[in-house]
Amino acid sequence: MTINLKVPTIVCDGCVETITKQLQKNLPEAQVTIDIDTKTVAVETQASEATVKEIITSTGHTVE
Repeated sequence: MTINLKVPTIVCDGCVETITKQLQKNLPEAQVTIDIDTKTVAVETQASEATVKEIITSTGHTVE
């Protein structure tokens, strides 16, 4: 299942790296795609949307 989320606080490659590393640490099977221009995160995972949101917010980012 692919979960698509808007993360308006993504502004640079550092943000992308931080979010990607945290998601892959907690969900090793996840495929993560982040677009800085549209500020979107797409995660291919069996985890729930709530879990993915929680992981992203734990990095200090906001999920809409």
